[in-house]
Amino acid sequence: MTQTAPASTATPHAPRRAGRVHRAWFVAAVAFVTIIGAAGFASLPGLLVEPLHAEFDWSRGTIGLAVSVNLALYGLTAPFAAALMDRFGIRRVVAVALTVIAGGALATVWMTAPWQLVLYWGVLVGLGSGSMALAFAATVTNRWFTARRGLVTGILTAAGASGQLVFLPLLAWLVDHHGWRPATVTVALAALAVVPFVWLLLRDHPADVGLAPYGGTYAPKPAPVPGAARRALKVLLDAARTGPFWLLAGTFAICGASTNGLVRTHFVPSAHDHGMPVTAAAGLLAVIGVFDVVGTVASGWFTDRFDSRRLLAVYYALRGISLLFLPILLAPSVRPPLVFFIVFYGLDWVATVPPTIALCREHYGDDGAIVFGWVLASHQIGAAVVAFLGGLVRDLTGSYDAVWYASGALCAMAALMAMVIRRRPQPPGTFSLAGF
Repeated sequence: MTQTAPASTATPHAPRRAGRVHRAWFVAAVAFVTIIGAAGFASLPGLLVEPLHAEFDWSRGTIGLAVSVNLALYGLTAPFAAALMDRFGIRRVVAVALTVIAGGALATVWMTAPWQLVLYWGVLVGLGSGSMALAFAATVTNRWFTARRGLVTGILTAAGASGQLVFLPLLAWLVDHHGWRPATVTVALAALAVVPFVWLLLRDHPADVGLAPYGGTYAPKPAPVPGAARRALKVLLDAARTGPFWLLAGTFAICGASTNGLVRTHFVPSAHDHGMPVTAAAGLLAVIGVFDVVGTVASGWFTDRFDSRRLLAVYYALRGISLLFLPILLAPSVRPPLVFFIVFYGLDWVATVPPTIALCREHYGDDGAIVFGWVLASHQIGAAVVAFLGGLVRDLTGSYDAVWYASGALCAMAALMAMVIRRRPQPPGTFSLAGF
């Protein structure tokens, strides 16, 4: 799996002018489709809680444990994935990751014990999804774009929400009418379907096709970086000596706790506790996906123009306020105040990603993608903790209300932490609207 490294052989094409549409946009489009194809696995856990509880009599805490293992491995694998992409190339890493996701999802069809759910969905799907994760989007953006990085980051981040929009209604219908197994098979086949697109259309570096990055100058393809694991750990040790890393990791842990860990995993069963049909609750999550696309792309546009720290503070503050109101909005039917929450929350869902990536790039330069991988690990650990605790609290108290209120308070803390992140001095002549 070793790539050729010397500069003399790593640039098979002479530098040439880009066409009317730069190749970087086609690479971004392939990455977008790939992330959509892999998004089904993230849509399914919230739909599995009730069916698995009913069929196997497993507690919600046990099912939440498998989801938490998945989320934790998703995050812990991400920084190594960024380094592996530097070593073996984007195509190889992503193609293998999609195959592992499909294998883990398919294996759950034949499970009969809780440990198998933890192994197949928690470990295999977690490792596969973590091997692409948002590190994939960050690596593609860093290599292929010099200009419009914030916008492209927002678009690729929104791909996950688009996948949620595509898959959630279908998966909810399958679970409701045919059981959870056909839904799981659908997720596996969707992941496999995009492997050919990755292998045939994605390129690792602009120099592979003799181009400069969009908005940048031509540079030869760098040699593969050996020792992916060692490099990822070294970057972590270096970043851990700096204050911004811990503040970014802390805020992003709260981000994961309040999105993937809480809403994506427990919104559907929580709404069902209030008498709402599962298909209606899943439809609301899909609507979150619609507005998440708008919010995340807009956040990328804002990140190119405004102070990322202040953007994060606003996003977390608004998210916290909305979560505090959710317990009183849930009801057997969908009412206008709940629709307003869904729209409001959707705009904020992963709007935090573009400014977080921008701050990693600003403070850590070429290591920014790997640093973001470690920050993403904290995001998923936060999600994993709440995915487990949410189910446990529901088992013990019969309600999710305490978890919603606690998450709202944590978001307020994240808003304060974002404002404490110091600004890195900018070179003379750099355009900034830091006074935003």
